Amino acid sequence: MSGGRPVARLVAPVITRVWALVGLMALIAITGVVLSTRSVDYVSDRLQPAAAANQDVLQDLTDMEAAVGAYARSGETASIDDYRQALSRLPAHEQRVAQFARGDVELELLVARQEATAQAWLDRYAEPRVAAPGGPETFQPKRFRTGQVRFAEFRSAHQETSEAFDRRVRQANADAGVRLKGTIIAILALAAAAWYVVARARRRLLDELSRPLADLEAVVQRMARNDPDVRAEAAGPQEVRAVAAALNEFAEAQGRARAVEHRIQDELRTLDTAKDDFVSNVSHELRTPLTTISGYLEMVAEEFEDVMAPRHERMLEATRRNVTRLKTLIDDLLTLSKAEARGTDLEQVDVVALVRDAVTDVRITAARRGIQVEVAVPDEQLMVLGDRAMLHRAFLNVTANAVKFSRDGGTVEVAVARVRQRVTVTVTDHGIGIPAAEIDRLGSRFFRASNAVTNEIAGTGLGLRIVQTIIEKHAGDVVIESDEGKGTAVAIDLRLQGEPRARVAAPPPPEPVFRAEPGTERDAGPVRAEDPEVLVETAGSEAAPDDGSVITG
Repeated sequence: MSGGRPVARLVAPVITRVWALVGLMALIAITGVVLSTRSVDYVSDRLQPAAAANQDVLQDLTDMEAAVGAYARSGETASIDDYRQALSRLPAHEQRVAQFARGDVELELLVARQEATAQAWLDRYAEPRVAAPGGPETFQPKRFRTGQVRFAEFRSAHQETSEAFDRRVRQANADAGVRLKGTIIAILALAAAAWYVVARARRRLLDELSRPLADLEAVVQRMARNDPDVRAEAAGPQEVRAVAAALNEFAEAQGRARAVEHRIQDELRTLDTAKDDFVSNVSHELRTPLTTISGYLEMVAEEFEDVMAPRHERMLEATRRNVTRLKTLIDDLLTLSKAEARGTDLEQVDVVALVRDAVTDVRITAARRGIQVEVAVPDEQLMVLGDRAMLHRAFLNVTANAVKFSRDGGTVEVAVARVRQRVTVTVTDHGIGIPAAEIDRLGSRFFRASNAVTNEIAGTGLGLRIVQTIIEKHAGDVVIESDEGKGTAVAIDLRLQGEPRARVAAPPPPEPVFRAEPGTERDAGPVRAEDPEVLVETAGSEAAPDDGSVITG
């Protein structure tokens, strides 16, 4: 992409300058340390030992002068031994001083004068005096004064030499301090230069790199807020310009996709409306002729009762059964369409009461097959925010399915439990169960388990889809666990609204009582709904209300 420089070309000069300054600082620091170390080594290894040797020369001459004086006063030979020991140490000290002074004209002259005065004292006074007899009676004033003068000359020469050594020590220390200060100043100056270079480079990078990146960030944030008109400016280095171009292309593509999405949404809304109209029209147009057909079938059954041949009776019964199945399928399609499309009317609903009502609605069907429905609910109201009719339909479908897929004489357990701020309704049967390979397909439209089809258990394959749609509308969950041949457990989980309230005690509802047709074996009196032998005919499907809320599997 043309325009702008690469980021590497922006950053490389800055890095080069910084490394050059750092390298120069390191070089100056190393040089300063080396020079300072040399100065310290010169002072500590050469100058100070030479100055100390010069002091040793003075000490040797002083010891010799004291020994000569003691010998002159007492005549004891022990003083001569002290003199000889000091005399033996003197050449080594003088040699060390002379070696250091070699090459230094001033110090070399001073050391030579010091050695000459020392030697003159030795030759003209010390040696002759030690060679002569000692004692008070040998005292000679003239010789004593000669010794005093010669030693004073040595002291004067030594004083000048010591002052020269002191000056050199001070100068060496001063030079080391100057080198150290110079090194520090040079490093500080280079550090200031590096700071200046980095500051300029920072401003330049801000102008050429950071600000374009910040602008890109702002563009991305506006794109995240679905701003359709935002575009990135092509500014800054090549890489930033490439990103800006990519963002602009993405924005253009997003705009096109948004237009396509709007068009698809409009088409989907049109299709959804058409689907609702179709389902409503089909439901109306098919239910009317089916009702007519069902009525004529009843009339035929009554008119030709006891005169039809068994073959004709079987044909009539098959026709009635299929008409009922069609009515059930139409009702389920209409219910599912309403559940998917309608807005949910929310109110405070007691889950316990809805579950009790659903169980009451299926007891008749369960009693015909000897199935016991056991209910375990808490003695309190568990309120949820939901649509009463839709939730009742969901609980009714699940409970009816448990009864339908149970074996005759079996048991269905319905339990309501509260867990923290949620309520769970669990319906468990011990029927035929569901094959493990088919559990993931449960809830698909018109899907029925293979063992239900094999056992010729009636159903449309929409009941569970209706339950899932209703519970999803209420932000809940449906969990299904099943073991083929052992049974199925369906758990419906909803969020509680408010604190549970104690249930007001109420008299139990009257037990359903049915009377058999006159002339049958059971016409002697009332019978209970739980009696498995009760056979009661109801209009439409089993326990199906007239409002289209048909219980299906």
